[in-house]
Formats: sequence, structure tokens, C-alpha cells
Amino acid sequence: MSISVKRVYEPAAKSDGQRVLVDRLWPRGMKKEDAAIDLWIKDLAPSTELRQWFGHDPARWEGFRHRYASELDELTEHWRTLAEQAERHHITLLFGARDEEHNNAVVLKSYLETWLKKHGPG
Repeated sequence: MSISVKRVYEPAAKSDGQRVLVDRLWPRGMKKEDAAIDLWIKDLAPSTELRQWFGHDPARWEGFRHRYASELDELTEHWRTLAEQAERHHITLLFGARDEEHNNAVVLKSYLETWLKKHGPG
């Protein structure tokens, strides 16, 4: 199992494996041809309401993590294939936020890793 998290604005590396953008909105100022994105799964991003409530405020981080995990519980069809790919190949979850510690990709990585540990190989 190998999942990493990276800002979409950082240069792509061979070690990234499959690069998956997990934001609902396309990254500001980034051209599609420069993004080196293999897959864009908008439906894995937090709901617009949750994203706006959070507003990247670290004081709301714990609430955001729990609310986003609850949303992910309802989105199995969007993350299950990604989790199965992570069992066999390295994947990198890409995000656009400036805050590298408090963003949806960090929560999604933890969620997927927890699910994979609990359910084991495919």
C-alpha cells in the first residue's frame, strides 16, 4: 500500500506513480497540459458546503476531518477503485490548497489507508 499527498503545483516525479487530482475545482493558474494529472476525481472532493464552511481554517480542522469522512462513507463507488489501485501501485493524491497539512487530500489519504488496513488486500 502506497499513497502520498502532494501539491499539484509541485513538479511531477516518476516516484509519484498515478497522479490523482482530488479537488472539485481546477487549480488556479494551472494549464491542463502542465499538470501531469492521470485522473481527476471531482466527486471525491468535499461538498461545496463543507469546503466553504472549512475555509482552510485550522481551527475547524477536526470538524472538517470528521465531516469529510462522513461524506466519504457515502462515496464508496468513487474511492473504492482508487483504494484497490493503491494496494498494487503507488498513487499520489494531488490538491491545490496552500496549506499542506490541513486539506482534503490529507484526510482522504488517512481514510483510504485506514480502510485498506481494516479490509486487507482485495
